[in-house]
Amino acid sequence: MGDTNSEDKKKTAREIIENYNGPKVRIMEVCGTHTHEIFRLGIRKLLPGQVELISGPGCPVCVTPVSFIDEAIYLALEKGVTICTFGDLVRVPGTKMSLAGAREQGAKIRIVYSPADAEKYAKEHPDEQVTFLSVGFETTTPAGCLSVKAAKEDGLDNYSLLVANKTMPQAYEALKGSADVFLYPGHVNAITGTRLCEALTEEGVSGVVAGFTARELMTALAVALVKFQEGKPFFVNCYPRVVTQDGSKEAQELVDEMMEACDSEWRGLGMIPASGLQLRPEWKNFDARIKYQVPKMEGKPNPACRCGDVLQGKCKPSDCKVFGKGCTPQHPIGACMVSGEGACSAYYQYS
Repeated sequence: MGDTNSEDKKKTAREIIENYNGPKVRIMEVCGTHTHEIFRLGIRKLLPGQVELISGPGCPVCVTPVSFIDEAIYLALEKGVTICTFGDLVRVPGTKMSLAGAREQGAKIRIVYSPADAEKYAKEHPDEQVTFLSVGFETTTPAGCLSVKAAKEDGLDNYSLLVANKTMPQAYEALKGSADVFLYPGHVNAITGTRLCEALTEEGVSGVVAGFTARELMTALAVALVKFQEGKPFFVNCYPRVVTQDGSKEAQELVDEMMEACDSEWRGLGMIPASGLQLRPEWKNFDARIKYQVPKMEGKPNPACRCGDVLQGKCKPSDCKVFGKGCTPQHPIGACMVSGEGACSAYYQYS
């Protein structure tokens, strides 16, 4: 195998990918941005038949459960709270309606570009109760924490978070039977470092960290194919200019100071133990669920939507009966068609 590796190093990444003649392999793009970039760059067209790319749960809006949308609508319509949110959450369907539908019924829904914008709005509107919808993975969680710190420093009592932040390692474990190799998201690993992914190889989980340019993605896929043929679990950091073994200690310490692990529901994957985050008790005044005594919500997704299967890699978006028919970006039935990072959105846009 040493000779093969030596030969592969002399080949370009494209040559390795196009000439791959090893066993069938399923590679899961965990990150929605990877899914879109791979489509946009035409990389899928280079893959031989035995290499299958499947989309995973790496779009935060897509894995946020229906119950979270229902909680936000409850705050807006029943408690009169001004909801600040990223734009792609507005059209995600809840059990009865989306936030856009709630806005039509008089709810105050404001689109912001960061939690800091939401905190600033609360500071400028002391007569309004303001809640920011905090969704995302390790990359966006620190910004939510900073907004709560700022609210405390500003003496605000009208600002809170409705938290649905999640952590990726537990999802990898839950999905380890769904793919042969994970294409790990470089921006997440820039925060977390690589130690957790390295440790997953001991559980039989293989993966490569990938960047987002054409060269970085092609390199990561080529490395994955070469390593996969060696027949044993592996981990390779193919994004070393950004990702280190330890990650961002500052961001990790901030999140650890303010948040703690909790069980969390993922759309399609169900409840995954210790895969979510919630504010620690000392920050409970900024926890919207506690502040407004939000009742337990049992969200019900549209039964026609196969978003959950897409997020687990069980089917392609085009396998869903409503894809491109009843479900389009203009009239989405599921979250994967709404989000700019969603797999269904990517398939609709590029396929």
